[in-house]
Amino acid sequence: MEKVQYYVLFNNHDSGMRLYNSLKKRNIKSTIAPTPRVASKCCGISLLINKEDIDEIKKCINEESLDIIKITEIKTNINSKRDKYC
Repeated sequence: MEKVQYYVLFNNHDSGMRLYNSLKKRNIKSTIAPTPRVASKCCGISLLINKEDIDEIKKCINEESLDIIKITEIKTNINSKRDKYC
């Protein structure tokens, strides 16, 4: 089953934490996650976000003058039978 996930990528850890805290204050859900290798070679952390929140997140980035690399979508292939041996 293929699923699409959305990530905000950063040049540095500080920008990632600043955006995370700003989104938290605005009650916009995000999750700190390791940056997937296929996305970029950036600082190592990214924010996993919901597609429906992207416009509000872009607004927050502009208002807070935060430095990001990009918002990207990554298709993941989830195998529900992975690591099941019985």
